[in-house]
Amino acid sequence: MSNQSTINKIAVPYAEALLELSKQSNLLKETTKDLSLISTTLSQSKDLQFFLYNPLTQILAKKNVLKKLFENQVNDFVLKFLLVLVDRRRIFLLVTIIDKYLNLAYQLESTLVVEVFTAIAFNETQQNNLIDAIKIITKSKYVKLVMTVDNNLIGGFYIKIGSKVIDSSLSGQLRQMSFYLNTN
Repeated sequence: MSNQSTINKIAVPYAEALLELSKQSNLLKETTKDLSLISTTLSQSKDLQFFLYNPLTQILAKKNVLKKLFENQVNDFVLKFLLVLVDRRRIFLLVTIIDKYLNLAYQLESTLVVEVFTAIAFNETQQNNLIDAIKIITKSKYVKLVMTVDNNLIGGFYIKIGSKVIDSSLSGQLRQMSFYLNTN
């Protein structure tokens, strides 16, 4: 069994339990928003990740940092969950638990998760226009964009919806032209 599948096996029950509790407490949207904030905070700070995931760091120190960071930022319900992960020495699974939780929550809400890779960051208007277009194309009621700036792109963007890819990047268009010219 690979290390990643072991991590997934351990993380899924935590994600499912958190989802169930948030549904019972009518805090599903709040919990989803809070976990997205925590995920963003972790992804932007490698030092915080190292601190939390280091088994040599004292549990009390980890709890204090989490409380200072998130006490007025997230719901008490989510903060208590983080502290339980620290107590059980499972905080190193946090990113995986959040990913699993978000996938389950989006599935529950029938939200289509779309990965967008762009040459430059989209502003809010561009993102909303893209969401509207994707809703029309896929006939989905809710769409969640996961934006990534890809420095390898010259211009444009490409979209991944499940296993489908829509390539509107400049390099993709050049590749199509090259293929067209080589076939004639």
